Amino acid sequence: MKMPDIYQFIALTASFIVMLILTPLLIPLLKRLKFGQQVREEGNPEHLKKQGTPTMGGLAILAAVTLVSIFFVFRYPKLLPVLLLTLGFALTGFIDDYIKVVKKRSEGFKPWQKLLVQLVFTAAFAVYCYLDPEVGSEVLIPFGGGRTWNMGVFYIPFVIVAVLGTDNGTNFTDGLDGLASAVTAVVAVFFLLIFGGKNEGIGVLSAAFAGALLGFLVFNAYPAKLFMGDTGSLALGGFVAGTAIVMRAGWFILLFGLVYLIEVVSVILQVGYFKLTHGKRLFKMAPIHHHFELSGFSETRIVMLFSAFTLIMCFVAYLAM
Repeated sequence: MKMPDIYQFIALTASFIVMLILTPLLIPLLKRLKFGQQVREEGNPEHLKKQGTPTMGGLAILAAVTLVSIFFVFRYPKLLPVLLLTLGFALTGFIDDYIKVVKKRSEGFKPWQKLLVQLVFTAAFAVYCYLDPEVGSEVLIPFGGGRTWNMGVFYIPFVIVAVLGTDNGTNFTDGLDGLASAVTAVVAVFFLLIFGGKNEGIGVLSAAFAGALLGFLVFNAYPAKLFMGDTGSLALGGFVAGTAIVMRAGWFILLFGLVYLIEVVSVILQVGYFKLTHGKRLFKMAPIHHHFELSGFSETRIVMLFSAFTLIMCFVAYLAM
């Protein structure tokens, strides 16, 4: 494992500083525009006090990451595909957020609409990776001692499922103050340490995200002054999944991204159990972080537990490589 180089350190520091400067300017602007969070009435009653908290804070994260990346994209062009996938998902999230805040609805896109737009960006990314000789259809096998598996015709469907699953898992994780930010910051630092020496472009992009997320946590930790919205959470999912795919580590998402998977599975199980039992619930509330919350855990404690669990799973993923 190679330590981050000077460019990666500059990217992390610059992104963090940009966030500290930009976010205090964005919050009052969002308040003036009345871009406030719409809280579902059927959700946790304790969250009703968050109604109106400025959202679309993901714009600050993307601005910091994009601004820093521009300075390095000509030196490291391989960061561009992951950045473009991230921005594509961010655009999807922005439109979703805009519908929510302008129409004053707790839901934006219809599920099939959001999935269709995500599918377009994901399919284009999958085809690019398949045709890129430096990525191709080979993927690393966890605990395989560096061996790879050429997935052939199954590669593109695999990438589509991996990216869409991760992206929506990250979206579900964004439900408590600082949760998605903290968990993904851990993953970004993991990428920086593990992949930074193998692919300097990915290292720079990971450093930029790590710095931006750490800066965002200053304003997003409990009690949050700003939410990232789908603009941010979908972008984070694109970054995490895109980075893993480019580094041929798609299967490793099941390890370092296990929190995202658990969040998705908890929703699927809750909905399925509810329908099968005609109204009974498997969890007190889904996604599962709300179950912990309704079981008496504070938001801060849940964020710490989920972040610590992600840190452990990142270490497991490192061993698996």
